[in-house]
Amino acid sequence: MFAFIPGLLTGFSLIIAIGAQNAFVIRQGLTKRYVLLTVAICSASDALLIFLGAGGLGRIIKSNDTALEFIRWFGVIYLIWFGIKSARSVFQNQVLTAASDASASRKNVITTVIALTFLNPHVYLDTVILLGSISNQFGENKWFFASGASIASLIWFTAIGYGAKSASRYMSRPIFWKVLDSIITAIMFSIAAFLAFYNFN
Repeated sequence: MFAFIPGLLTGFSLIIAIGAQNAFVIRQGLTKRYVLLTVAICSASDALLIFLGAGGLGRIIKSNDTALEFIRWFGVIYLIWFGIKSARSVFQNQVLTAASDASASRKNVITTVIALTFLNPHVYLDTVILLGSISNQFGENKWFFASGASIASLIWFTAIGYGAKSASRYMSRPIFWKVLDSIITAIMFSIAAFLAFYNFN
């Protein structure tokens, strides 16, 4: 518990900030499409990255400048593309429903979730590098820290995914989706800008 509780609290403190993953989970929850699948992939991906960080992957990534720069600019380009896609939705007048949502198919959901996770360098900063570095301060108990952070991720994604699903019936008006897509657009562009100018050293 000495390492598990700090891991749980640190995981919550990092993941609660609305990012690319969170925005997509909320959107899928609101459309009631593949919520469990989305939550499961996000949670499992975060757990994988957290445990890899605890195992020392963060030190390897930080020591390879070429890999860092490749991940950075690939992520920036993808986030800008996703932001533009969300911005276009702001100017559409139809109500977003499960049947009309562009990300309604299982294949598109899986592809988008994986891309928003593994093509987003911000995720590596939080999970592999930051949580990985903190976990190693607990020595042999680092795996308990990693477990706590992973469970925090699972709890959070489940809460926002199914919370959004429960609230979706109150949010069917077009103005709500315009506001949501505007927020998602701002998030994507902000993260892209942060990554473009972030100093990894």
